[in-house]
Amino acid sequence: MMQQDFLVELGTEELPPKSLKRLAEAFLSGVEKGLQDAGLGYSAARYYAAPRRLAILVDALETQQPDRNNQMDGPPLQAAFDAEGKPTKAAEGFARKCGVAVSDLDSSGPKLRYVQSIPGQAAAQLLPGIVDSALAALPIPKRMRWGARKTEFVRPTQWLVMLQGDSIVPGEILSQTADRSSRGHRFHHPDQVRISTPASYVEQMRDAHVIADFAERREMIRARVNELAAAEQGTAIMPDDLLDEVTALVEWPVPLVCSFEERFLDVPQEALISTMQDNQKYFCLLDNAGKLLPRFITVANIESKDPAQIISGNEKVVRPRLTDAEFFFRQDKKNPLAERNTQLANVVFQAQLGSVFDKAQRVSALAEYIAAQIGGDAGRAGRAGLLSKCDLATEMVGEFPELQGIAGYYYALHDGEPEDVALALNEQYMPRGAGAELPTTLTGAAVALADKLDTLVGIFGIGMLPTGSKDPYALRRAALGVLRILIEKRLELDLIATITVAVEQYASQIKTTPDLGAQVQEFVFDRLRARYEDEGIDVAVYQSVRAVAPASPLDFDQRVQAVQHFRRLPEAEALAAANKRVSNLLSKAGTEVSTDINQTLLTEPAEQTLAKAIVEAEERVAPLATERRYSDALERLASLRGPVDGFFEQVLVNADDEQLKANRYALLAKLRGLFLGVADISLLS
Repeated sequence: MMQQDFLVELGTEELPPKSLKRLAEAFLSGVEKGLQDAGLGYSAARYYAAPRRLAILVDALETQQPDRNNQMDGPPLQAAFDAEGKPTKAAEGFARKCGVAVSDLDSSGPKLRYVQSIPGQAAAQLLPGIVDSALAALPIPKRMRWGARKTEFVRPTQWLVMLQGDSIVPGEILSQTADRSSRGHRFHHPDQVRISTPASYVEQMRDAHVIADFAERREMIRARVNELAAAEQGTAIMPDDLLDEVTALVEWPVPLVCSFEERFLDVPQEALISTMQDNQKYFCLLDNAGKLLPRFITVANIESKDPAQIISGNEKVVRPRLTDAEFFFRQDKKNPLAERNTQLANVVFQAQLGSVFDKAQRVSALAEYIAAQIGGDAGRAGRAGLLSKCDLATEMVGEFPELQGIAGYYYALHDGEPEDVALALNEQYMPRGAGAELPTTLTGAAVALADKLDTLVGIFGIGMLPTGSKDPYALRRAALGVLRILIEKRLELDLIATITVAVEQYASQIKTTPDLGAQVQEFVFDRLRARYEDEGIDVAVYQSVRAVAPASPLDFDQRVQAVQHFRRLPEAEALAAANKRVSNLLSKAGTEVSTDINQTLLTEPAEQTLAKAIVEAEERVAPLATERRYSDALERLASLRGPVDGFFEQVLVNADDEQLKANRYALLAKLRGLFLGVADISLLS
């Protein structure tokens, strides 16, 4: 079958830079789906994207659909013909549906059947519809109209190129008639560019000062920015989303180094970086110590004969923004941070849960309690909790909301607060996302935990539980943050007791039902299941530990790691099955089973052997469990496999003699208790 390359390029006014890459990827996905649905084979497809264009290049596209058969099944033969062999109404209706006579239907099988041979269409007839459908399905939240037409798209369209081989594919899409005329760079090459073939597209655009390949343009910017940064003895801050956005803003990237006055470096560098990145799309430079340099890199969309003018223009634009940040910083420092709480007393945290200042007071008291439990300084944690929300009332955070916590850190240092108290004002929000940085100080960890647990208890207490994808107070993220801090920083905290303290803080503001603490605790520990699944730990391992309900997330994790290790032992499967059997027996006992074993009633050699093994194991395992050496404890318990197997092979548990039976149940309860000191391994069976 004949194959030819296919190119479609839609020219537009400047596309939204933050969504350019996503639009291009969706365009490619839509075209590929259309080709596959049409049965048109091809060897490869890729997208091109620049500020004024979206394009798809398909290599070796089949020029013709293959012929295909369309089969339709009708009524069974016994329903299609009467006793005399005449067609029934069912048969005649099926024939009409197929557009043929009954005699043209296939009656060789159990049902009437009509097989229609459909000749394949030329690709050129199908491609305009495929492209149009792909464009219509793009993820565009708000479409716009232009001129007198009713056509809608993310931006007004300007031209359309559709080529199959060296021929134009006729068609009209989004008010544009297809031809081979594209446009070059708006300033360097404003004339039309006649595309010869799809394969020549990239190089012809390059000759017209347009780097059409998004990935190539992105790499050009990244490499040149790094090169310029190194020449300034610095390192460029280049977040992926910023690099993508800058790539989407230019067709012919020319990075240039600019500067600003060193006096602005007295302002918290996070504020300067924020305004330069978010508002101006500049790449900021850091020195080897991570301090901001008075330099930034802008990416021009033109190769100027006088780049100094572009540099000067960008320096003039950024100066007022840096001046604003400087002004806010100076104004905020005029008043101590703690005084801001008076303003926060009038700011609602949540209608039923009081003001932001109320929350700060609760966080302060809870942070004191937590700090004492994890080995921190309770007084400093309480102070940090009291100051934790103060920077929300500052001019700096009002202008740069993303600096909450960071601004508080600088103002606390200015006020003479201890370093860990100042750090805690920022660390309270950690981790800010999955895998993000954790607090570095115990004071910060205490405030972060207190803040998250206070929110969890409060929102649960007023009945606003997360449902499905709705979680307006980010309770799932808060719970995951609590777990990460305690487990990854190896902090010992009784979460049940801490949640109880958090509940008491609210007094009459929430419905303090007996179930509230348990509900919050269950919600937090439920988050561990997904964490362990991501780590490749079987859900049964998680459930085996959950069954014994450790109060400490760190303890929970240590048990999970131990059980995961235990599962690899050759004895694990048999012991899990034995524990399952024991669990079933004990559950059917009907009464509470004692663990007191009467040695004189151990009449069978196998039960004597098991009793002796249990005593020896208990002596060895008890100190290991106390020290939380759970893996070592389970390895020691693995030695019980032989005695356990022998017991079940040779001893009748449900003996006729009630005393013997009760004693054997006590022996099994003792055995099960040893394992329950770590986890319920019967759930592994």
